[in-house]
Amino acid sequence: MRIALDTNILAYAEGVNDARMRNQSLNLISRLPRQNVVLPVQVLGELFLVLLRKGQRPPEEARSIILNWRNAVPTLVETTAEIIVAATDLVVTHRLGIWDSIVLCAAAEANCGLLLSEDLHHGFVWRGVTVVNPFAEPASPLLQSQLLSR
Repeated sequence: MRIALDTNILAYAEGVNDARMRNQSLNLISRLPRQNVVLPVQVLGELFLVLLRKGQRPPEEARSIILNWRNAVPTLVETTAEIIVAATDLVVTHRLGIWDSIVLCAAAEANCGLLLSEDLHHGFVWRGVTVVNPFAEPASPLLQSQLLSR
């Protein structure tokens, strides 16, 4: 199953928040089957801004981090005109934010079964993509079934 990552997962992995969330995110990412991980390009742009604003990182460092994530993830999903239109439909019909909608639409476009996000509605399903908060308790059985053993 393909698994898309939202911005907050990467931001936590980069230490934006606290050490506990950083460790949880890094552990989660390390247990995902690398070949199944998908990253919407929108997430890279959002991560850059989070690193600058909340993470107080210099632009050069934020850029380097973005490039590292771009190279580490096998599948990137570009934001197309079709994704933008579908995202606006999500905003209208489900009252989601536009940026979250773009990420969800990109995940659907890439045929993901999961979108890992702390920001979207846990359990929300759209076009075959289930939104899962990987930090929620109890842990999602769907997510647990996709994680590699340690």
